[in-house]
Amino acid sequence: MRNIFIMVLGFIFLSSFTKPKADELKWYKWNEGYPAAIKEKKIVLVDAYTDWCGWCKKMDRDTYSNAEVIKKLNKHFVVIKFNPELRDLTYDIDGQTFTARDFFAQLSRGESTGFPTTYFIDPQKKSLMIDAGYHDAASFLQILDKVIADAK
Repeated sequence: MRNIFIMVLGFIFLSSFTKPKADELKWYKWNEGYPAAIKEKKIVLVDAYTDWCGWCKKMDRDTYSNAEVIKKLNKHFVVIKFNPELRDLTYDIDGQTFTARDFFAQLSRGESTGFPTTYFIDPQKKSLMIDAGYHDAASFLQILDKVIADAK
């Protein structure tokens, strides 16, 4: 009985180290995702959301769960969740550290965009594209295609 318990525990432990399935998004935090995007030469997608935002939850449910969207994001992007209301975190960019408020100001260029807002950063070209508002899967796929084409 004890051996079975140990085997089950070992299986659970080892299965926690598996890569995400092709039909799942790997969401990063900024400090891990940005360096990964640079290393992998991928575009950074920052999904700026808040816990109280209904449209953010709808976009998670309808858009970020769509199989075609997931496939395209996993192939071309490093996707990062960012809640600017979390004040206890810091964000590192090229040797500088920012608070959530300062990081959000940098992303939004000081403009009021609302939530959700998607930021596309091409680290190679040092470019930023801002897209405010909710998008269903079909319109979001068109945006992703444009961002991918602009990065080439």
